[in-house]
Amino acid sequence: MSSGIRFDSVSVAYGGNVVLDSLDLTVEPGEVMALLGPSGSGKTTALRAVAGFVRPASGRVFIGDRDVTALPPHRRGIGMVVQQYALFPHMRVADNVAFGLKAQKAPRAGIAERVTEALEMVGMAAYARRYPRELSGGQQQRVAIARALAIRPGVLLLDEPLSALDAQLRSGMLAELARLHRELPDVSILYVTHDQVEALTLADRIAVMDKARLRDVGTPQDLYRRPRTEFTASFVGNANLLPVSVGAGSVTFGGAELKVPTDGVAAGVTATLCVRPHLVGLGPGPNALTGAVSEVQWRGATHRLYVEVEGHAVKADVRELRTPPALGEQVTLHFAPEDAVLLAAGVSGE
Repeated sequence: MSSGIRFDSVSVAYGGNVVLDSLDLTVEPGEVMALLGPSGSGKTTALRAVAGFVRPASGRVFIGDRDVTALPPHRRGIGMVVQQYALFPHMRVADNVAFGLKAQKAPRAGIAERVTEALEMVGMAAYARRYPRELSGGQQQRVAIARALAIRPGVLLLDEPLSALDAQLRSGMLAELARLHRELPDVSILYVTHDQVEALTLADRIAVMDKARLRDVGTPQDLYRRPRTEFTASFVGNANLLPVSVGAGSVTFGGAELKVPTDGVAAGVTATLCVRPHLVGLGPGPNALTGAVSEVQWRGATHRLYVEVEGHAVKADVRELRTPPALGEQVTLHFAPEDAVLLAAGVSGE
């Protein structure tokens, strides 16, 4: 099967309402690309355009080197898993997994072998004779993935596949999906999610979407450590975003002068300073900020401190404190210069 996906200026509209606007994006063969964004951002519409469930108003969709824009879903050679599993309740597990193979008119003699192979990949071979109602949510999702893999697709589409699972099951399925990716290095995976952890854990690259448009794309490490836009900084992980005035090799936040890299940002302009909460320390140090504690949250291994500095709540995630500061107490926070990123004003990902 062909692998790789390319969106060539793809737009989708419903009744004049544009829900996907001029998407240009390439998923390389064997790559896991996460489409990450809030509800209504266009990420599921993009996936459905690849699946063939929506027809672009303009632009083209390619799978491998084939233009599939006008092809029906069953001719695209894709596997798809949705958040509600969509298993047939009257069919046993093995019959559910065989459904796509039979629809493709695969040779009858080979169907049982392919079903067993797919179920073994997801650890469900022992459940082949059960009905979906006899399985847990996590087990049903594994069967849905097996059904998608049984046809040996070049492209696997995952639409919020873990959203209906509880936290523990979600963690286990993330590990399973990562393992499957290692075992299927030639399959391109397009993974739609609004969950940052899923995207950061699984994806080779993340495409960040908002308001029907692609805002940013890059590796999880690049988008997390060096975001280009305020939206990316706030949506990929958690961030302190502080308005600053830029000088030569330093910035000014309120009355404090902070030493941070200013490469590419001209002196004299207003910009936004981004620093992740886990990189903010408690106590004296470089780039010290002093303010009053407005909130303390215990999170098990860490405390999240909110400190009011110059009218802004600065977040710091610090190791669990035996005696956390009291509300209203004056404390000092600090961060290393190399841990800050300066975002130029007007860079919004448009």
